[in-house]
Amino acid sequence: MTLLEERLKGSVRRGSIPVLETKRLVLRAPRLEDAKAIAALANDRRIAENTACIPNPYTLSDAEAFVENANTGDQDAVFVITLREQTIIGACAITPQDQAGELGYWLGVPYWGKGYATEALHAVIDHAFTDLGYAALQAGARVTNPASRRVLEKCGFQWTGVGLYRIRAINSSAPIDRFRLERGIWSALKDWRRARKVTS
Repeated sequence: MTLLEERLKGSVRRGSIPVLETKRLVLRAPRLEDAKAIAALANDRRIAENTACIPNPYTLSDAEAFVENANTGDQDAVFVITLREQTIIGACAITPQDQAGELGYWLGVPYWGKGYATEALHAVIDHAFTDLGYAALQAGARVTNPASRRVLEKCGFQWTGVGLYRIRAINSSAPIDRFRLERGIWSALKDWRRARKVTS
């Protein structure tokens, strides 16, 4: 396969990523024109220290590489998270790993503590189980990041143990709480939420 064919395959794949909408958010495939906003948000050590792959400092060229490589794998689903008026506030992704999808996400610091992460992940999890056909998802949160742990628990993830992950920004490994969510548990949670809305 030539480089041109690889790029064309990647662009076709990007076009197949759906737009996911929630009450306050829109999740869509990243575009090159998003790179400046992504770099401005992700260039914060507090974000980088809580993700495996984000370097610190995070430059415009890092953001451009992120956009260029997003959604090029067969089962990758990479989204930027935006407010309804299209302000970019973060990103999330599902990538295949060990018979399950690996869920990762980050939000810019000004958007922490507002429920955006939980809202965005609900949409992505639903997409993973309904459209992508995953039977289970897994995710991790640094043990020093209780807010991320709470987000995963609110989405129905169950703690499975602790592991060590290499964190690029600190150039070292750090302990990570590992979580897993099965499709059946997600379906039951959706039914329960639906029933609560009907009765309230």
